[in-house]
This record gives sequence, structure tokens and C-alpha cells, in this order.
Amino acid sequence: MTLVTKKIHKALYHAWHGYQNREAAKMTTKEYESYYVPAQSHWPIIGAVALFMIAVGAANYVTEIKNETSGYGGYLLLAGIALVIYMLVGWFNNVINESMTGKYSHQMDHSFRQGMSWFIFSEVMFFAAFFGALLYVRTFAVPWLGGAGNNVETGAVLWPEFTASWPLLKTPDGTETTSMGWYGLPLINTVLLLTSSITAHFAHIALEQDKRAHLKVWLGLTICLGIAFLFFQVLEYSHGYSDEMQLYLTSGIYGNTFYMLTGFHGMHVTLGCIMLIVMFFRILKGHFTPENHFAFQAASWYWHFVDVVWVILFVFVYIL
Repeated sequence: MTLVTKKIHKALYHAWHGYQNREAAKMTTKEYESYYVPAQSHWPIIGAVALFMIAVGAANYVTEIKNETSGYGGYLLLAGIALVIYMLVGWFNNVINESMTGKYSHQMDHSFRQGMSWFIFSEVMFFAAFFGALLYVRTFAVPWLGGAGNNVETGAVLWPEFTASWPLLKTPDGTETTSMGWYGLPLINTVLLLTSSITAHFAHIALEQDKRAHLKVWLGLTICLGIAFLFFQVLEYSHGYSDEMQLYLTSGIYGNTFYMLTGFHGMHVTLGCIMLIVMFFRILKGHFTPENHFAFQAASWYWHFVDVVWVILFVFVYIL
């Protein structure tokens, strides 16, 4: 039995070491996905300096306007904006070059997707705060000013002639204005943005099917629709500031919320148009493939986001 036991142990020993050798051979031949770690960059510090210049310049510029004096605030503000643009162009140029030279892996692509998802989520919270302010004003603040709830005596003493209604066309201090209807320019802009969302989707499909000619047409049409939206938005603002409507930013809470929501949305549409224009020029240079085009996809995500925000804005600001 001792001899048999020794032979069994010897056989198990050789089997075990043979298994370890085979696994070691697999480990040496297995290819792992690389993760690119960029070198030190000067762009973050440039961006920090630019933002500091914008903050200081804007604060001084507003003070100079209020005091009707001249100073360096406006120049510092413009210099900060120019430096931010320089930083963005340079930084994104580095990222594009790294992507085109194949330095990014699937894991890096996943990181980009997570980053863009969180960015859009932050934008959702940004607009949620403004829509929340509008909801609070319409549901609570204005009725309270009119004496709703336990504020009857307060309303009678402070604003006896005030009538609570929305849109608030006459404020407690007597300021009067006119509401912006949903028809006309707002309705045209709604059609433009909804159509642009469809053309952006068609452009994405064309890219996935490697139809470059169709991609250029659909993306170019999307950009034109976005620019048309901004043009009509400017016309709407000029109409609001006309003597006929007298809808100003200072026209009470209605004017505040109207220009705050539509103005910030217009800024986001402008940013979306810039992103799509950059994608268009990259496509002209032959960038993107059906398998690797997340930059285009991210711009498409953002464009659909601003379209959805406009639909919500159109309903709650213009119609209801």
C-alpha cells in the first residue's frame, strides 16, 4: 500500500505542476486591453485662470455699468472668454488626436459615456431648478400675494387691488405687461426643433450605415434648423421688447421667468449648434466610423436633450 500511495502522490504532483505550467503559458500569451494615461497638461491651469478672469471681469463690468464709470472690467471679461475658447480648442484638439491615433480603449470609451451621461444629468437638474421656481411662483407665491390661505389680511393691507392670476400681467407695484402667446414664433420654433431632432437621428443612422453623403446632408440640415431656431428666438425677443408688448426682463415675475427659461435654453441650443458644427467639420475630414463615433453620439444626445427641454418649456411657459 505504501508503494501504491507513493505512485498516486507522484502522479498527482506531476498532474498539478503540469496544470500550473499550462496556466502560466496562457497568462504569458494572453493580451490585456491597454488604458491610456495622458501626460501632464497645461490646459487645466489655463482654464482656471480664464474662469478667474471672467469672474473678476464680470463683477467689475457690472459695477462700472451701475456706477456709470469706465474701467478694465469689460476688457478683462472679454480676455477671459477668449482664453476659455483657446483652452477648449486646444484641449479638445489633443483629445481628438489621441482618439484618431488609437490610444483609447473600450474602457476609455466607457468612461467618456459615463462622463457625458453625468453631464446631461447635471443639465437636467439645472433646468429642474428653474422649472421648480416657476412652479413655486405659480402655485404658491402669486396666490399668497392675492390673499390665499391664511394670507387674507396680509394681501388686503399690502396689495388691496392686486388680483392673483397667471400670467401675472400686473404686479403689486402697478407694472403692466403683455403675455407671449404660444402661436406664431414659439410654435414655429417648436416645429423647427422637433424636425431637427428627427434629422439628427437620421444623421446618426447614416453614420452607423457608413453612408457619408447622407450623413452630411442630414447633419447639415440639423445645423440649419438649429440656427433658424436661434434667429426666430431673437425675433421673438425683439417683439417682446417692442412698445406693443412691453415684455421686459424687469416686467415682474412673469418677465423674469420667461426670459430666464427661454434665455438659458437658447444658450444651450447655441452650444448644441457649435457641437454639431464641430462634428460636421470632423466628418468632412473623414473622422468617425460606424464602430467608433462616440463624439458624434454625445453631440446627438445633447441635441435631443435640448429638444425635450424646449417641448416642456413650450407647454409650461407658453401654453399653460
